Amino acid sequence: MDFKNASELLQVCQENNLTISEVMKQRECDLMDTDMEQVTERMSEVYQIMKASATKAIDKPIKTVGGIIGGECHRLHVLAEEGKSLFPGIMSRAAAYAMGVLEVNASMGLIVAAPTAGSSGVVPGVFLAYQEENNKTDEEMVQALFNAGAIGYLAMRNATVAGAVGGCQAEIGIAAAMAASAVTELQGGSVEQCMDAASIVLMNMLGLVCDPVAGLVEYPCQNRNASGAANALVAAEIALAGKKQLIPLDQMIETMYKVGRNLPPALRETALGGCAVTEAGRECTKCIFG
Repeated sequence: MDFKNASELLQVCQENNLTISEVMKQRECDLMDTDMEQVTERMSEVYQIMKASATKAIDKPIKTVGGIIGGECHRLHVLAEEGKSLFPGIMSRAAAYAMGVLEVNASMGLIVAAPTAGSSGVVPGVFLAYQEENNKTDEEMVQALFNAGAIGYLAMRNATVAGAVGGCQAEIGIAAAMAASAVTELQGGSVEQCMDAASIVLMNMLGLVCDPVAGLVEYPCQNRNASGAANALVAAEIALAGKKQLIPLDQMIETMYKVGRNLPPALRETALGGCAVTEAGRECTKCIFG
């Protein structure tokens, strides 16, 4: 069940008539020399942490370390409850949950780095919103997390998920690709459609820089988690509609990595460019650090 890239993963799935999540789950069992029950139990614990971090700040804003963010997901929730959301339903919920996780992360709370702390809101945001809108069980969502894990593994092995190496496209982009592939499988999409969804996300987010104001994982990180969640859902929808992605996932991961390495250091998590050096960004940094 081992695979090094998306092409090999596709081959394993086709030869064994298995989904991405099934292959990844079996791979974890083989690597850890354990059974399905134990692997599933550990992933269930991961999902419970994700759910808790996504909902914690919905009702009560959390004070973050830098104080730059706080209360945003609550306001999105209220907007939806009042019937004023531009996109009521799964998109609105996914954005709110994704932003909520960033509040928990920025307050030193417990989150799941999926694949990083700065992008930790995308997968929980999409998963929880999808589960609520489609009445899925926790067991079904936990199974889909193995699909997301497979996409994250491919990025880790063949490129990067670090903003310091590849910019925010490597963090939010990969997180959104993970979520897009997983919900595509949940909707009954084929293995090829899952990979197309992930590739579409990376194409859409190609070149996204990492420029945290004051060097803190708060802003614009929180907004980008919400945007990443929306991107994941749009990409999954496109793939499920049968739109074949021109560029295969392996090539898109390679391209993302090359683009990231070509970004100047000022745009790779150093807080020396982009939003971090705007007048407002500098003023915010002074207020925090003096």
